[in-house]
Amino acid sequence: MSAAPPAPPAAREVFSAGFDLAVRFADLLCTAGVERGLIGPREPQRIWDRHLLGGAALSGLVPEGAQVVDLGSGAGLPGIPLAIARPDLIVTLVEPMQRRVNFLEETVLALGIPVAVRRARAQELPPASCQVVVARALAPLPELLAMVLPLLRPGGCLLAIKGERADAELAAAAGQLRERPDVRVSLDSCGEGEHTVRVVRVVVPPSELGEA
Repeated sequence: MSAAPPAPPAAREVFSAGFDLAVRFADLLCTAGVERGLIGPREPQRIWDRHLLGGAALSGLVPEGAQVVDLGSGAGLPGIPLAIARPDLIVTLVEPMQRRVNFLEETVLALGIPVAVRRARAQELPPASCQVVVARALAPLPELLAMVLPLLRPGGCLLAIKGERADAELAAAAGQLRERPDVRVSLDSCGEGEHTVRVVRVVVPPSELGEA
């Protein structure tokens, strides 16, 4: 497998001081990531637009210094691009499959970034333990809400990258969300131009007695 294609001009601005790390991560995804089946063989051609810049696009929705859990991290997406773009964040990659955990641990070590890796399923995380949960291609929104809402601490939020499926998945989760009138739900567009991603943001109240 060959290294990643050249980074688009936007990448230097988005990743700033972490640009070289982003390039190295892109190369790892396009070589070891493909060889070990973590991303598909056609993904290298869109490694920047869809994967790295798409992950970093969440930056504007995450509070400064937040603790972020990338649930079902897979190849480290979106958690690693987010950690590179926002070194102020405390990022943990949570993934249940050992072969993926191995890749994540090797990648974090190779990049020298302070990102934690944990082998676990969502159900194994303590209730009300997460400030920010990010997820991409993990589960349809109704399943994701059932999985993540119990994990969020008061004032916490879920940021789910959903792309073109966002409206349909929100409609599918409408009944479920009506049962939780205390949460605030929005559909946000993050990033610019062809690097824009659609994100379902779900915020729980700052206390159990809080209201939307």
